[in-house]
Amino acid sequence: MDHRLSPELEELRRTVEEFAHDVVAPKIGDFYERHEFPYEIVREMGRMGLFGLPFPEEYGGMGGDYLALGIALEELARVDSSVAITLEAGVSLGAMPIHLFGTDDQKREWLPRLCSGELLGAFGLTEPDGGSDAGATRTTARLDPATDEWVINGSKCFITNSGTDITGLVTVTAVTGRKPDGKPLISSIIVPSGTPGFTVAAPYSKVGWNASDTRELSFADVRVPAANLLGEEGRGYAQFLRILDEGRIAIAALATGLAQGCVDESVKYAKERHAFGRPIGANQAIQFKIADMEMKAHTARLAWRDAASRLVSGEPFKKEAALAKLYSSTIAVDNARDATQVHGGYGFMNEYPVARMWRDSKILEIGEGTSEVQRMLIARELGLVS
Repeated sequence: MDHRLSPELEELRRTVEEFAHDVVAPKIGDFYERHEFPYEIVREMGRMGLFGLPFPEEYGGMGGDYLALGIALEELARVDSSVAITLEAGVSLGAMPIHLFGTDDQKREWLPRLCSGELLGAFGLTEPDGGSDAGATRTTARLDPATDEWVINGSKCFITNSGTDITGLVTVTAVTGRKPDGKPLISSIIVPSGTPGFTVAAPYSKVGWNASDTRELSFADVRVPAANLLGEEGRGYAQFLRILDEGRIAIAALATGLAQGCVDESVKYAKERHAFGRPIGANQAIQFKIADMEMKAHTARLAWRDAASRLVSGEPFKKEAALAKLYSSTIAVDNARDATQVHGGYGFMNEYPVARMWRDSKILEIGEGTSEVQRMLIARELGLVS
């Protein structure tokens, strides 16, 4: 399989690369230090059409696919992961559920503004007591026949893009009933921002991704129209499993970008930093370390592009997405650690990008399915788990 880019995708890659280096890189450090959401950068990403990359042109999208999205995410993450995760969550978790499962009316109402970046959407799945067990949903929604409204109660945690000034909606999973065997019927419901009873907590104090928005959400008798049900009642869990399968490819691309950014910064520093009368890059120990980092980033790129190509072609991709996410997140942490070591004491200083990359890398082994969950998925696809 040839994973070299078409001329159109290579042009996209170069365009995002230039944007990342010319617009994001000079500014993002200050946003990161202040724990501030970079609205001006996000607006520019919207004007570039990045939030609409994998969506049809009829809804204001660019008519691309997940391969195009992954290329953009990788180039952004080579410079900064907070900006990259804002795009990833806005597309994969915010707009994609509407695109895949929404009614025509829901698509017309939400997708044009999500594709333009005018609004951001969020994905309310994880709960405080649930963690990796996304099926252990405790948030409930009951249909009030008197008003034809869903009444939602519960809470969600670790939700990206959920509390910005431009957040337009959060799609939440909630138990809407019980099956004959007593198991919960989990459904997906669109909750517009500002709905009474919908409370967004203050931003988390995080180790990394400090320029992205992550919050806890609570729902106290939140009422939304019955028409806000996304897809079929009782299919919410299955819908979000599909969203997560696709989202793992996007996270793998992001992780690959971080890993490659560590290589970029290490090569630059190894050429500039002199010790004992010569550049440190002249030392074989440094050369071999950076060569290994490049090998890992290159292999991760092949993995996520393979998974994306299978998705775009309509082939099964669950195992390949899990492989790509597991490997790329692991080597992102490895490369961030090694890049910090190459930089020595300066790698511990926040003015150097590798310090930010080190702090940002660990969450990649946790978000959108932990490394342990990826191994479970791979084993299941191999037939080792019934």
